[in-house]
Amino acid sequence: MNILSNYLSIKNKISILSNSTKLVVVTKNYNINQIDPLINAGHVDFGENRVQEASDKWSNLISYNNIQLHLIGNLQSNKAKQAFNLFSYIHSLDSQKLAKIFSDLEISSKKKIKYFIQVNIGNEPQKNGISVNKLNEFIKYCINDLKLNVLGLMCIPPIEGDPTQYFKCLAELANENNLNELSMGMSNDYECAIKNGATFVRIGSGIFSDN
Repeated sequence: MNILSNYLSIKNKISILSNSTKLVVVTKNYNINQIDPLINAGHVDFGENRVQEASDKWSNLISYNNIQLHLIGNLQSNKAKQAFNLFSYIHSLDSQKLAKIFSDLEISSKKKIKYFIQVNIGNEPQKNGISVNKLNEFIKYCINDLKLNVLGLMCIPPIEGDPTQYFKCLAELANENNLNELSMGMSNDYECAIKNGATFVRIGSGIFSDN
């Protein structure tokens, strides 16, 4: 396994498809020894699913390496303050309660986070995210009422079948709401996501595994 080689290969594939798509390297379940080659290569955008794991792993590294941490997993409200202090991007904003907590934290702090609203694009009951029919109202609440810096939308399409229709739908929803960024695409479907407008892709196993 050559982590750096995998990383450079994926970076090259992304650059061929798009000159504006940002790679978020997903480092959940991987240790700093595995991540170090990417930090040394100058990569700064890393994604974590769990707040505590991210804190244990990154707290002493962020300020020294200009690391930009992206929370890409579900966030419970009781972890919101810890997440606020640690992350630069939240890709999984999906409730009014959570949005209000972040708004209150920003009011009492100089820090501003960049947010993606997670959309339950396949209307799957087991997945988190705002339903499509409630999305416009939620976007207005976050931007107009709470003054959050919402960059765009995020989705995880159904695991079965072609994800193209879901990526296209997310792009249309973002366009309707004047949002420019799309966080979509993982190791198995990032090329399809980029072809359909992804500006952030979240890749872990494609870099850290032998496959």
